[in-house]
Amino acid sequence: MKEEAPAPAPIPPPQKPAARSGSPVARATLLAYAMLIVYASWFPFSGWQNQGLSPLIFLEWTSLPRYWTAFDAGINVIGYIPFGMLLVYAMRPKVTGFWAFLLASMAGMLVSGTMEAVQTYLPTRVSSNLDFYTNSAGTIIGALVGTLTAHKLMDTSHLYKLRQRWFAQHASQGLVLVVLWPLAQIYPQGFLFGLGQLLPIVSEWLSELLDMEIDLASMVRPDVTLTVEQYWLSETIVAACGMVGACLALLCILRKPAPRPLLVALLVAAAVLVKSLSTALQFGPDNAFGWITPGAQGGFLIGVIMLGGLIFAPHMAQRRLAVATLLLSLLIVNTTPINPYFSETLQNWVQGKFLNFYGAAQFLSLAWPLATLWYLCLPSHKLNKETPVK
Repeated sequence: MKEEAPAPAPIPPPQKPAARSGSPVARATLLAYAMLIVYASWFPFSGWQNQGLSPLIFLEWTSLPRYWTAFDAGINVIGYIPFGMLLVYAMRPKVTGFWAFLLASMAGMLVSGTMEAVQTYLPTRVSSNLDFYTNSAGTIIGALVGTLTAHKLMDTSHLYKLRQRWFAQHASQGLVLVVLWPLAQIYPQGFLFGLGQLLPIVSEWLSELLDMEIDLASMVRPDVTLTVEQYWLSETIVAACGMVGACLALLCILRKPAPRPLLVALLVAAAVLVKSLSTALQFGPDNAFGWITPGAQGGFLIGVIMLGGLIFAPHMAQRRLAVATLLLSLLIVNTTPINPYFSETLQNWVQGKFLNFYGAAQFLSLAWPLATLWYLCLPSHKLNKETPVK
């Protein structure tokens, strides 16, 4: 008898590739951008009252406002284009194509309408049908661009591959915060990299709410008068801690294959460039480098030395030191009296047509340290694996 040949082993069915999950970076960026829109639209958040107008009165007007400029209309369109793109990116991969475009356009129109409706309760702001139309147009343009570019930018781009290779899996929110740090330098600050000066803003809000003069900074540190040298020392500490804290926030989300020195240098260079350009636009080209004071120079040098020793430190140490330096910077910024020369400079600062823009920039400068501290304290940092991504 012939022995029967063994039956061939069954061929397993081909495995389907794992479905792409959504982009946490796009969603975190969308949230940050939406908060900037809200702050810019309702800034300066004072004088709330019912003026006897319908919140939807801007939809009842059939003619355009009497006073408007092409510049204002263009800014409104441009400002909402990234919002429309981010809406499309944030919905991917659950909603794509035409439906993503439609939902993003409708969401942008709803947000714009809400901003205009709430402005009817602010005497310092003017609700406008033109703003609603231009903002909606910007969202529609952005949604169209996002729909056409989502696959190329999010699924097959080199940036996505670098993101997977260089940054930890939990780094999405951290990436957004790191990118926003240079932009947070736009709003004028009394100290180089001195973000998070909250006490003067909170004092102003409380004074208006309680109808009495309140100065929280003087309560925390009463009867303090600093010499010029003490101001320099304060700025040195703030500049060093601000720069080190931001760079360590970047370092603790990097994997081993990432070019750490290069990325840190690019981050600092971007912050310095934004600081110089914004200063030139706000106070004139002759003052573009007016922020380079002896205290700022000393803090910058100390920050470079500290980063040189910490750039290859363990992630846990980098994270803890980032928290410590940011907390120290916040403490000094909020307890040191404002330099009278800086206050006099702000008196001559005319924001003009960029009132909304600088309102958003102020919000970013205030919120960045707090948001970064929250991110650095998340337990997800324990998941940072040093194994490279295949």
